[in-house]
Amino acid sequence: MLTAEQLEEYQREFKIDNDPRVTKIGDFLRRSSLDELPQLINIIKGDLSVIGPRPVIEQELSRYEGSDREKFLSVKPGLTGYWQAYARNNATYESGKRQRMELYYVDHASVWLDIKILFRTV
Repeated sequence: MLTAEQLEEYQREFKIDNDPRVTKIGDFLRRSSLDELPQLINIIKGDLSVIGPRPVIEQELSRYEGSDREKFLSVKPGLTGYWQAYARNNATYESGKRQRMELYYVDHASVWLDIKILFRTV
């Protein structure tokens, strides 16, 4: 279903702008972030934090160098985080900005930063 350009974009960023596989309802759920609601179950189970770096798939970990990978994995992933609240689609793996923002959160995690991220997310 994906064009060569879309496949390249997915391999680079692990997402596709204007993904042709997403239905109109799915697009609404994504834009409104309602697709994140099922993750509340993971928060209740203790697998996910409310605030923290976003969970990633194995291939995304390759975007983090040695000790940065360990640092990134040292905290529980979150439903929302610094990267989503402050940059969302403007920070890419290719530019390195997403990794820097996720690691910034790990280095500066605090209750105050979590509160700021939570309000910014809402």
